[in-house]
Amino acid sequence: MFDSPLIVGTMRLGEWGAKMDSQQLENFVDHCLENGLVDFDHADIYGDYSEEAHFGELIARRPDLKSKLKITTKCGIKMLSERRPDHQLKSYDSTKEHIIWSAENSLKQLNIDQIELLLIHRPDYLMEPDEIAEAFTQLKSSGKVKFFGVSNFSTSQFSMLNDYFKLDNHQIEISISYRTPFKNGLLDQCIKHRITPTAWSPFGGGAIFSEEGREDFNRIRKVTKKLSEKYDAKTDQILLAWLMKHPSGIVPILGTTKTERVDSALKATKINLTNEEWYMLLEAAEGQRVP
Repeated sequence: MFDSPLIVGTMRLGEWGAKMDSQQLENFVDHCLENGLVDFDHADIYGDYSEEAHFGELIARRPDLKSKLKITTKCGIKMLSERRPDHQLKSYDSTKEHIIWSAENSLKQLNIDQIELLLIHRPDYLMEPDEIAEAFTQLKSSGKVKFFGVSNFSTSQFSMLNDYFKLDNHQIEISISYRTPFKNGLLDQCIKHRITPTAWSPFGGGAIFSEEGREDFNRIRKVTKKLSEKYDAKTDQILLAWLMKHPSGIVPILGTTKTERVDSALKATKINLTNEEWYMLLEAAEGQRVP
C-alpha cells in the first residue's frame, strides 16, 4: 500500500505551520517526489479545514501530480471552526452519511480522482461498525477510495471494526518518548493482521531535541550520541531507525516542512540497528533494565 519508506505529513505546510505559498509548496512536493517519497498524509481538519484545498490548488495547477502522489486523508472529527459554522462543539461523527460526504469533499478539495487511504481520525463512542462498513464498501465499490483504516483506536475498537470490514492500516502515536503501543498490544495486533502501522509524531513533538532537564531525554541522548558515532548519523536518524527496526514495519510520518530534514530522514532508512542497540535505547528511555 505504501510505496515510500517514510510518509510526508501535511499538517504544518499551511495555516497550522509554515504557511507555504503556492511556489514553496510546489518546490517542497517536487523535492519529496524526486527523493522517492510519494505518500502524503492529510486530514480534513488540517489548517482549520483549509490544507486539503491548499494542496489541491497545486494539483489543479499541476495535473501530472495526480499520477505521482498517493494521498491518505482522515475524517470523523467535527472541530469548531468558522469554516464549519454548523458545528456547535467539538465532536465525532462516523455515520455512513458523514464518512461518504467527507470522502467526496476531500476528493473535491484535493482535486484528485481517488483517495489511496481513508482513515477514521479518532474513535467515536457512538460509532456503529456495520454503518462504517457500509460507507467503506460503497466508497470502495465506486472507486473513490482504495484502502481503509483507522487512527488512534484501541485494540478492542480496532478489532471490533475489523470484524465488519477488513482494515488496511492503523495510524498511531509512537516514538521513543511515547512507547505505549509496544506494550498495549497495538503493534502485536498489526503483526497478527499483517497491517503496516504508520507512526505520527515519531519524535514525540521534538521535545527530545530541545528539553535539557528531563532525565530520560538525557539518557536517550547519551546513547544516541554513541550510536551516531558508529553509524555516522544524526540523532533524528537514529530515532527513526529505532522505530523502523520493529518487526511490524512501522512507517513514520514526517511532520517537517524543511527539505533538509526530509533528506536527513531518508538516510535513516539505511541504518539497521542491532537488537542490542535497540534495547540500549529502550533501557535509556525506561530508566531501568528490561524485565
